[in-house]
Amino acid sequence: MPGSTLWRDARYGSVAFVLGLPTIPLLVLLPPFYAETMGLGLTATGIALFAARTLDVFSDPVVGYASDRLNSRRGGRKPLIAAGALLGALGAYYLLTPENGVGAWYLGLWAALLYLGWTLINIPYLAWGASLSDDYQGRTRITSVREVFTLLGILTAAAVPAIAAGYGYSERISLGFIAWGTIGIGLILFPVLLFSVPETRKLRTARLTAGTVLASIKRNKPFGLLIAGWFLNSLANGIPAVLFILFMKHVLTASDVERGILTTIYFLAGIIGIPIWLALSGKVGKHRSWCFAMILACGAFALVPMLGKDDIVAFACICALTGLALGADMALPPAIQADVAEYEYFRSGHEATGTLFAIWSMITKLSFALSVLIAFPILDALGFDPQLSPKDNNLLALAMIYAVVPIVLKAGAISLLWRYPLTARKQAVIRRHIEKRT
Repeated sequence: MPGSTLWRDARYGSVAFVLGLPTIPLLVLLPPFYAETMGLGLTATGIALFAARTLDVFSDPVVGYASDRLNSRRGGRKPLIAAGALLGALGAYYLLTPENGVGAWYLGLWAALLYLGWTLINIPYLAWGASLSDDYQGRTRITSVREVFTLLGILTAAAVPAIAAGYGYSERISLGFIAWGTIGIGLILFPVLLFSVPETRKLRTARLTAGTVLASIKRNKPFGLLIAGWFLNSLANGIPAVLFILFMKHVLTASDVERGILTTIYFLAGIIGIPIWLALSGKVGKHRSWCFAMILACGAFALVPMLGKDDIVAFACICALTGLALGADMALPPAIQADVAEYEYFRSGHEATGTLFAIWSMITKLSFALSVLIAFPILDALGFDPQLSPKDNNLLALAMIYAVVPIVLKAGAISLLWRYPLTARKQAVIRRHIEKRT
């Protein structure tokens, strides 16, 4: 691989480290922090975050359409990313460093601002990455570099509270460290991205209404297969994610330290897995490599119902295997989406990369929202109660929902994607036809 290309990919992908830093605080730390430490209560916290996330979902198609149509002296993606970085920094600061006495409106407002900034960055950023290479395997390399940086950011943020606690700092102070770290590192990496990475020119396209573009995308069969498979697999990943702490605490009776180690093993395995799936995709194709990763995850999940108290080492092995599969989930589907965007232009003549990634983002958010909506009510209906002692609780229900439901969902995704039509050979043909047009 030419050194200049690798250096460009690293400059492009490094911003994902900043995007990964707030992930753990937003998903894991903030809800209990505002509900308990800040005294908002579970209901008010849940309503505030749900309202902010709802507004966030509606912003996706607007940002995606703007990303495809905006033209300026600085390019079409960069102005949106710059605006998102400023809004995101402001939201992260106020959300992670609240004063005493703040209410639900405070949480909802700054969460909504952070989500909006994130969307303004993420959708153009993904679309930009999809256009950096015309090569089937080159796109996989770019997404792999980006997702390694994402996982490194997640790991760093996960380690901060533990390290801060070791030095006697409170959870509140550790969130402040993450906020200032995100802003400080962002002040370095975002200018590197915006001023040193070239934004590839957009494909020539007619100015069309959003309705026309969406109608065309609806007829894109490879995109329909991909987004359906992505939704099922994201739901399969989301359900064990929301049950991860409950399973470790109630079934394994893992300590805080053990839970931290298991979480680290999972994300480290994800980083290790990315180059493995990248190499395999060069031999069998991206879609088939992704299917193999989902099969690996299913095999690991199948062992979960056999576990019980103190089976920490066995679960660590399962975390390592599912973490390896996570590497494929992060690197390969966005690369396939880049092929879909090129196919959309080939068949319709429309530049719709940003819109396609906006739909992708909406489906991702929907799947994670549904994960909680599915997992918790079913657990409750089956008699699991986190307040009960292990001997009085339905731990089998927890283990089955944690493992068996994801297996069924991943099996559905595999059946959709095993014979996916956009192979390397077909993508090369599409690329030749597009080059003849331009």
